Amino acid sequence: RMRQAARLDLAAGVTTVRDLGDLGYLALELGLGLDGPEILAAGPPITTPGGHCWFLGGEAAGEREVRAAVRERAVRGAHVVKMMVTGGEMTPGSRSHLLQYGPAELSAAVGEAHAHGLPITGHAHCAAGIAAALDAGFDSIEHCSFFTEDFYELDHALIRRLAASGVVASLTAGVAPGAPPPPPRIQARLSAVLEGLSACYAAGVRFVIGTDAGVGPPKPHGVLPYGAEMLVGAGYAPVDVLRAITSVAAETCHVDGRKGMIAPGHDADLLAVAGDPLADITALCRPLAVYRMGRPVIGQGS
Repeated sequence: RMRQAARLDLAAGVTTVRDLGDLGYLALELGLGLDGPEILAAGPPITTPGGHCWFLGGEAAGEREVRAAVRERAVRGAHVVKMMVTGGEMTPGSRSHLLQYGPAELSAAVGEAHAHGLPITGHAHCAAGIAAALDAGFDSIEHCSFFTEDFYELDHALIRRLAASGVVASLTAGVAPGAPPPPPRIQARLSAVLEGLSACYAAGVRFVIGTDAGVGPPKPHGVLPYGAEMLVGAGYAPVDVLRAITSVAAETCHVDGRKGMIAPGHDADLLAVAGDPLADITALCRPLAVYRMGRPVIGQGS
């Protein structure tokens, strides 16, 4: 199933993916070569015992266990470290508006990741989580949501701080056309979530798109082009969205020396679409050809 999912991404024009949560380091072992996108994998996300996504096998409590968890990922060849700073929506008993780790554990994870030359990203669904990730020195922050116990409350001062920090916000965007509606708790907050996306852009937050592909029917693999469309609909300029899914994404993933732009010495991973995405971002949903390392894998004689 993971191989099939990866190929769906490639068919959509996604030539490199960052996988931020697998079971037993499976994403590191796929070995798709040019038959799929290059996978930059985190392995199981580091989480508290019984915490968000604990069932993926990344439970760690206290500074010592957190450091050991980061070292294990480095030894296994992970490309990035993922840590659940807050709870999440898909794990029973986990709460999105509550922190899972304290400052000492978060700082330990960051220090250990950086000591091994790895970027670290933190899942944060509330203002306190975003602030804690900024305080600890995380390189990027997933979701950057503003859940409260009862609803969703933007913190504009924190958004300005995020923008000033230069830390990358991996904004969750993209839903498959015709997908069933999200769970009621998310549906009730959807307009506030979209307002938050607009506020981040207005403040100048540096961003990439994180699709959450694979978490449910509305989020199939290959949904990234619809995430780009969603952000343009929220007021983002197409050129900034295109940078977010190419050069900024490559920099965030520490592969900007060979990906993210068309340049001598870079990987010849290319997408050709029907139309000009600067004028019509939906052109990304109409791929004509996809190349991996210069080889056509979709269309154009593949």
